[in-house]
Amino acid sequence: MSTVVIGMDPHKHASTIEVMAADERVLGGGRFHTARAGYRVMVALARRWPERIWAIEGCQGIGGHLAARLIADSRQVLDVPPSCRYASACSRPGRAARPTPPMHTRLPWWRLG
Repeated sequence: MSTVVIGMDPHKHASTIEVMAADERVLGGGRFHTARAGYRVMVALARRWPERIWAIEGCQGIGGHLAARLIADSRQVLDVPPSCRYASACSRPGRAARPTPPMHTRLPWWRLG
């Protein structure tokens, strides 16, 4: 199985994720509360795809609390600029994963495909 990108649109109390394959097929997703229980359910869902990278909108802002949790749990996280959500190519959280240089990752972001 190839690497999937889990695009996240974070908010203060809930976040929406969309899991996308390299060919931009949506494989799954959902909306999760950002408290501990919701975070655990979200991460458990993501385990279905062993090769995954989290692309979070605004890691330096509203997405910072979730990015910090994922990084602390040794997850690969990319920062997606918040302005990308307004571009037509970035209409979905997963498509917003046209990454900027990674905040933390074990693989170079340009080798995701």
